[in-house]
Amino acid sequence: MNIQNRKALTEKRIQAKEAMKRPSHRILVCAGTGCLAGGSAKIYDKFLELAAKEEGVEVEFGAEIAHTGIKRSGCHGFCEMGPLVRIEPSNFLYIKVKEEDCSEIFEESIRNDRPVERLLYEADGVKYETQEKIPFYAKQTRLVLKNCGHIDAENMDEYLAVGGYTALEKVLFEMTPEEVVDEISEANLRGRGGGGFQTGYKWKQVARQKETERYVVCNGDEGDPGAFMDRSVMEGDPHKMLEGMMIAGYAVGAKDGYIYVRAEYPLAINRLKLAIAQAEEAGLLGENILGTGFDFRIHINRGAGAFVCGEGSALTASIEGERGMPRTKPPRTVEQGLFAKPTVLNNVETYANVPMIINEGAAWYRSIGTEGSPGTKAFALTGSVKNTGLIEVPMGTTLRKIVYDIGGGVKNDVPFKAVQIGGPSGGCLVTSNLEVCLDFDSLKKLNAMIGSGGLVVMDQNTCMVEVARFFMNFTQNESCGKCVPCREGTKRMLDILEDIVAGKGTMESLKTLEELGEAITNTALCGLGKSAALPVLSTLRNFREEYLEHVQEKCCKTGNCQALQQYKIRPDLCKGCSKCARNCPVHAIDGKVKEPFVINQEICIKCGACLENCPFGAVVKES
Repeated sequence: MNIQNRKALTEKRIQAKEAMKRPSHRILVCAGTGCLAGGSAKIYDKFLELAAKEEGVEVEFGAEIAHTGIKRSGCHGFCEMGPLVRIEPSNFLYIKVKEEDCSEIFEESIRNDRPVERLLYEADGVKYETQEKIPFYAKQTRLVLKNCGHIDAENMDEYLAVGGYTALEKVLFEMTPEEVVDEISEANLRGRGGGGFQTGYKWKQVARQKETERYVVCNGDEGDPGAFMDRSVMEGDPHKMLEGMMIAGYAVGAKDGYIYVRAEYPLAINRLKLAIAQAEEAGLLGENILGTGFDFRIHINRGAGAFVCGEGSALTASIEGERGMPRTKPPRTVEQGLFAKPTVLNNVETYANVPMIINEGAAWYRSIGTEGSPGTKAFALTGSVKNTGLIEVPMGTTLRKIVYDIGGGVKNDVPFKAVQIGGPSGGCLVTSNLEVCLDFDSLKKLNAMIGSGGLVVMDQNTCMVEVARFFMNFTQNESCGKCVPCREGTKRMLDILEDIVAGKGTMESLKTLEELGEAITNTALCGLGKSAALPVLSTLRNFREEYLEHVQEKCCKTGNCQALQQYKIRPDLCKGCSKCARNCPVHAIDGKVKEPFVINQEICIKCGACLENCPFGAVVKES
């Protein structure tokens, strides 16, 4: 159906709403990347088989079959508990579902409207029947993620049914481009890609350029380890992002939009392609949209997974077919971006906020979050936390609420140690920061940043020196090599960190790390280079005693640094059987049969073979 005017769009939306209400029950099988990896495709197949025998049942996952609508849903967010299945209208949420559970779910919840007790989420002795009451969800404010897991990610009609494209309709028929820019500016929407730059000001800069050929670009690269917020939006609610890009195009006078998404996100790419095709077929993308004379098309570019292409100028260079490398500024992207034309560049989550602001107004948006950082922020909560997954909370929410109220606390109730926020470009927050508000300005005071939204929780068993080495290894590998501070500085910092975890560090090493870190921060060419040393500087500041243990005492009390471990044989327990010596790959164990054996520490490679083979428990590992 080609929707040629506003009246036709209204009629189509009414039809879509009626279609969603038609089934008496719906089964939403999570088809996000995480649950698919956990086997949700087999769960879908089983529900498909069961649903085919029933009338009035709709299974959210796949394609049409006779008498039953089969559709797909996106990520529900509660990744730790997947695969997830939601039953509507009762709103039962079942966790860790297996193929063999489907018949029971169908019998109890579809035929008899009863929950399957054993599949419900339970915490502190309480079983939660409905998804909305589970603390993980109840303590969030899901706005950008509102539709993820609740609508068919591959059906534009379902997006229309829940209010999709009403914001586009409003701007095309009721607002001038200047009014759109003013509304986004008044809302103080700040970029969710990490920098927190004011979106409205960026749009205003593009709109006032003399050059009339302009572009809208969406950064869907998301290269931070442990981050998957943008991926989940692209997979679970792609039309919301497209609508935001279209509104941006109308506001700045652009006719073409480009989505840059990493090739490692095949599901996101496929769903974006389908969403674009659906919008084009419906007449919501292309020429003369809704008969208003507004033309706009969206193209997809796949990146090769280069972290540096998350930087604006490197990203646009990659779209143009050049090597993704940052350039000096000015001119900035708003002046000369893609194809040297004025360009609006925002990330997925930023664009997904735009339709809500247009529909609800700037005052509504500013009522959420903090004065300086309005709205919500999606975070990928991972690491040593009980409830990992995708969450969304108002800006300014405390770290304690995220880790303990939503995340359920640290795994195995081990004492909390730190959170790495912002990935390789961020810093770490420690126990004394649990009450800190997570917003752009509060974190800046702590020399940390939200970044794209990755939160990696670490407990007392984590070695912070190894954490710093891990992130520096990632950053050094991903450096484009264009500027000396990043190319050579990160390599030297990595060499020093590797010496430290290998027991070869000195006090001079720590001094050099700090000097290099400050130099890179002050002189690197791009934002990624300037933030490359933050994890090291942050851990040096907050966990200096761990660095001193590695350097002065040559030990790692967490036991994570293998080179600093020592295997010893207790003479009171050793029976002299020689089994340890016979299994040592480097012949580092000496002794005589029926007498205690000894490990030569200068030869030992810390492989642990002696510990594994000792039948008497005489071999012990010391950190």
